[in-house]
Amino acid sequence: MLLKLNGVSKRVAGETHLYPLDLVLAPGEINVLLGPTRAGKTTLMRLMAGLDHPTTGQVVDNGVDVTGVSVRKRNLAMVYQQFVNYPSFTVFDNIASPLRLQGGIRADEIRRRVGEMADKLHIAHLLDRLPGELSGGQQQRTALARALVKQAPLLLLDEPLVNLDYKLREALRTELKQLFAHGSTTVVYATTEPQEALLLGGHTAVLDEGRLLQYGPTLDVFHTPSSMRVAQVFSDPPMNLLPVTVQPDERQLMLGHHTRLPLVSHLTQLNQGPAIIGIRPSHVRLQPRHADDHPLICDVDLAEVSGSDTYLHAHHAGLALVAQLPGVQLLPPGSQVTVYLNPADMFAFAADGPLLASPHRHTLAAMHQASVNE
Repeated sequence: MLLKLNGVSKRVAGETHLYPLDLVLAPGEINVLLGPTRAGKTTLMRLMAGLDHPTTGQVVDNGVDVTGVSVRKRNLAMVYQQFVNYPSFTVFDNIASPLRLQGGIRADEIRRRVGEMADKLHIAHLLDRLPGELSGGQQQRTALARALVKQAPLLLLDEPLVNLDYKLREALRTELKQLFAHGSTTVVYATTEPQEALLLGGHTAVLDEGRLLQYGPTLDVFHTPSSMRVAQVFSDPPMNLLPVTVQPDERQLMLGHHTRLPLVSHLTQLNQGPAIIGIRPSHVRLQPRHADDHPLICDVDLAEVSGSDTYLHAHHAGLALVAQLPGVQLLPPGSQVTVYLNPADMFAFAADGPLLASPHRHTLAAMHQASVNE
């Protein structure tokens, strides 16, 4: 299925929910809509589905303008954040409901397809139960099975795992990626989580405040964000942004008045003058790993433990810095700590936002592997 959005926008009561955008979904692949709350993800998905009409523009399905066509006349399926199931139907009947509505499908074929989908989503043992007897994860698996069993060419998933606990989300993400890996369905998956976009792969559209900022293969967008804002959205915690002055003749970056960083690798292409250096929190470390690692003495503001990581909030010469550190790190507020930055990890942006230079991807991959091996 080839779905195109041509100049699509949405205004409600004088408020712009979605600014005009053009987007062609990658057919038969996962297309992630990534952005913070109120970025426009759900609005865009509802326009794709025909649940709402755009203020301007067209929705084109395989060359046919379906802008004014009701969702009931479209061959698609949708899964929401909430666990939406028919409370008086068994799990079997919930999953079978779209097949029965289609008509013309024999009862034994319905049983076969429901059984296969229930097996794939590990709920075959629950087919005789009612939704009220299920856990949250089991209810969402039921809703997913009902959408998938329809075998629609377009599947829309609006943050379907957001109401599940961490372990359930991890398990279902992996299962969903496997389910979609070899199918012909065009999948649109909305999320606020960069890690989820990276895990699902495919293509990613980054949205913010109703604007489409960038669209492309997920790893390309992650490694080469077109702007500071894209880099921030595609980083959790958000990317550190540090103002610097580029001094090519002296092969250095001036951070503040006294801190000099070496101008090496991809950063040598920068021109003289002000710029913004971006570095992901996972690339701020407590120990040096390479000869080019540069020490930075910081004052600790807060060290908060989250799961298996510690998020260090610190500052250097008035500039805030966040580090995502593995394990539990006991760093009391007010103490000093030396962190290490490597110029090879750094992105460079113009002061008004566009990307100027990004790390070489083989360097990032090697550093990621080193982190995994620790």
